[in-house]
Amino acid sequence: MARPLWYVKLIKKTFPNVKFIAKLTNLPLFGKLFDKLLFEGDDIIYLPMDKVIKVDTSLGEFEEYVLPSQVLEYFINKANYHWIMSFCICRDSMQCKDYPIDLGCLFLGEAVLGINHELGKLVSKDEALEHLKKCQDAGLVHMIGRNLLDKQWLGVKPGHKLLSICNCCPCCCLWRVASSLSPEIGKKIRKMPGVEVYVTEDCIGCGACTEGICFVDAIELIDDRAVINDQCRGCGRCVEICSQNAIKIEIKDKDFIIKSIDRLDKIIDVS
Repeated sequence: MARPLWYVKLIKKTFPNVKFIAKLTNLPLFGKLFDKLLFEGDDIIYLPMDKVIKVDTSLGEFEEYVLPSQVLEYFINKANYHWIMSFCICRDSMQCKDYPIDLGCLFLGEAVLGINHELGKLVSKDEALEHLKKCQDAGLVHMIGRNLLDKQWLGVKPGHKLLSICNCCPCCCLWRVASSLSPEIGKKIRKMPGVEVYVTEDCIGCGACTEGICFVDAIELIDDRAVINDQCRGCGRCVEICSQNAIKIEIKDKDFIIKSIDRLDKIIDVS
């Protein structure tokens, strides 16, 4: 049953405490309960920003699909139903001052028909693609996948017919808590296959990449040099911000697009 507005308002009031709640998942009993109720079957992929990928990189069979946003476009074109939220629950809850609150999530699949109509609207494929472009122009980073949490707070079903596309800012995104979650749950929010982000010798230790840029605080200064740890989800925002061009993003797998699509196609039916 679609969630009433009072329920959504309650979620918003709870949102500022999500980091504390995330830490509870490291307790054995709480971890298993939260996993069952909110994360079971999840597979969520961070997509690197298009602008940080070299378009002249040879990608074999998918050479024309050199940009991560092609994963989004594939599913938008395949889906029979498209729903745009009229607000981003993360930015709305945190009253974000730096990124547009009205650029909400895009949901695909039959399950969107159960969303409360006061929370957004059904749109065409062209409108969904236009929304995607607005989010990219605003500097938001995309995540795509099966997210049980969205099924639960929206009150829709079936879960395997709901594909979530989040448009994330670094300051308010729910998944800033990824590094605080239990390892079993945290690994469900991952990089695109084959994506690697690293720091070169050109780093001068200015610290710009450590100042609210990374979603999961995966980059820090050690001995006056930026160091990226294994919490990195490969969004590429640090690559974009580096004035010295000292942080690189590299695609180690030429089939990174098709593998991402196949992986999601197996667990979600948007047609």
